[in-house]
Amino acid sequence: MNTKALHSSKSISSRPELSKKHSLITQILFFGTLLAGLLFTVASLNHDVSNTDSSPTTWLPFILLGVALLIALGFEFVNGFHDTANAVATVIYTHSLPANVAVVWSGFFNFLGVMASSGAVAFGIISLLPVELILQVGSAAGFAMVFSLLIAAILWNLGTWFLGLPASSSHTLIGSIIGVGVANALMHGRDGTSGVDWAQASKVGYSLLLSPMVGFIAAALVLLALRTIIKNRELFREPKGNKPPPAWIRGILILTCTGVSFAHGSNDGQKGMGLIMLILVGTVPMAYALNRAMPADQAIQFSAVAQVTQASLQQIAPGAAPAKPLDTLSTYIRTKEVTAELLPALAAVTGSIGQQVKGYGSLAKVPADAVANVRNDMYLTSEAIRLIDKNPGTIQLDADTKANLMAFKKEIDKATKFIPLWVKIAVAIALGLGTMVGWKRIVVTVGERIGKTHLTYAQGASAETVAMLTIGAADLYGLPVSTTQVLSSGVAGTMAANRSGLQMGTIRNLLMAWVLTLPMAMLLSGSLYWLFSQFI
Repeated sequence: MNTKALHSSKSISSRPELSKKHSLITQILFFGTLLAGLLFTVASLNHDVSNTDSSPTTWLPFILLGVALLIALGFEFVNGFHDTANAVATVIYTHSLPANVAVVWSGFFNFLGVMASSGAVAFGIISLLPVELILQVGSAAGFAMVFSLLIAAILWNLGTWFLGLPASSSHTLIGSIIGVGVANALMHGRDGTSGVDWAQASKVGYSLLLSPMVGFIAAALVLLALRTIIKNRELFREPKGNKPPPAWIRGILILTCTGVSFAHGSNDGQKGMGLIMLILVGTVPMAYALNRAMPADQAIQFSAVAQVTQASLQQIAPGAAPAKPLDTLSTYIRTKEVTAELLPALAAVTGSIGQQVKGYGSLAKVPADAVANVRNDMYLTSEAIRLIDKNPGTIQLDADTKANLMAFKKEIDKATKFIPLWVKIAVAIALGLGTMVGWKRIVVTVGERIGKTHLTYAQGASAETVAMLTIGAADLYGLPVSTTQVLSSGVAGTMAANRSGLQMGTIRNLLMAWVLTLPMAMLLSGSLYWLFSQFI
C-alpha cells in the first residue's frame, strides 16, 4: 500500500462520527428553548414599552423593530454555527467528546458567555458607525443602515459557510459597518473616507490582523513546549480508531473547548447586543434611549459632576459658545479637526445636559418628546470626550479638567450605555442554539483540511488553549477578535510546528477568505444601503 493510501485509511479509521442526528429529547429542547426565547423577548418588549406611559401613534416603527430584531438575532444565530464550529473541532477530532455532545456543550457555554459579558465590545462596535446615522437611527436612513449591514454580514457568512471556509464573522461585521459609512458619506457628497471613524477602525483592524498571527505563533510554541515537558509520545500521535485520549488530556481539551465557547459568547455576542440596542433606541427611544432604571439619587450626582465639568472647561476656554454647539461637536466627531469653538461648545452642552437632568429629577421622568434629544446630547458629549482623551496632543488640558471630563463621561455612559437583561438572554439563546445547527462544514475544514495528518491530542490542546486566552484577553480590553481566525491559525501553527505539513489549497482558500472578507462585506453593505435608502 502506498503512503497516500495508508494515510487515507488512517484518516478514515480515526475520523469521528459526524452524521449522527440529535436525539428527540435534544430536538424538543432546541425548539422549546427557541419558542420560549421568542415569547420572552416579545413579553419583555411589551412590558418595557407599556411602562413608559407613551402610546404609539402608528404601528410602523414596531413592525420595523420586529423585522430588525429578527435580522439581528438571525445574524447571531448564523454566527453561532459559523464561528463556534471552530471551538468544537478539536474535541471532536481528538474523540474527547462525541460530535452531538460537543455542540450542545459548546452552545450552553456560549449562552453563559453572553450572559457574563461586560458590554464594552458592544459599544465599541457602535462607535464605528457614522455619527449622523446614530443620531437619527429611528429615521429611514437609520433603518437602511441597520438592515444593510446585518443582511450583508449574514449573506457573506452563509456564503463562506456553504463553501466550508472558516471566515470571520467579526471581520465581516466590521467590513459591513465601514461599507455603510463610506456609502453614506458618498451619498451626501463627501469624501468616502469621512464616513468612518478610522482611528477606531484601525484599532479594531489591528486586533483582527494580529490575532491570527498570535494564534499561529503561540500555538506552535505551546506545542513545542509540551514536547519538551511531556514525555508521553502518545499525545503527539494521531488517535487510533475512535479511542479517546488519556483522562487528563481529555479533561484539558474539554476545558479549553469550554473556555473558547465561553469567550466566543462573551466577545461575539456583544456585537449583536450593540446593534440591537441601536435598533431599540431608534424605534422605542422612550423605553431604551436612557437608562430608566438609574436611581433618582444619581441624578443629583450627575448634575453636580456636569456643573463642575462645565466650570473647568469655561476656565480654560472662556470664549462664548457657538450658536449651535451640538453641530460643533458633531463636526468634530466626524472630522476629528479641533477648532477654537470646540471647548466652549462642549462646556455649553455639558451645562445644558446637567440642567436638564436636574430639572427632570431622574432619567425615568424625562418626557417622551425630550428623550431622543437628551440622549443625542449625551452621545455627542461622550464621543467628543472620548476623542479628546484619545488625542491628548491636540488639546491642552490640565489634570483637574481632564479628570472632570472623564468623570462626566462615566456618568453619561451609565445613563446611555446599558443592556437590558432580556436583550442578553435573546442574543444568548440565538448564539447558543446556532451552535447546534450547520456546524459540520467548518468542523471538517478545521479537523481535516488544514494539516496533512490527523489532529493529535497535543495539537488540539495547544490550539484551543491559545484561542481561549487570546479571545478572553481581547474581551477584557473591549476588542473584537475572530474566534475563527485565532483557532484555525492555531491549528495551522501546530501542524507547522509538528512538521505534519499543511494543505496549501486550504490555506490559500483561508487566506483568500481573510483578504476578501473586508472589501466584499463593504461592497455588499454599501450597495444594500444605497438600495434600501431608495425605498425605506
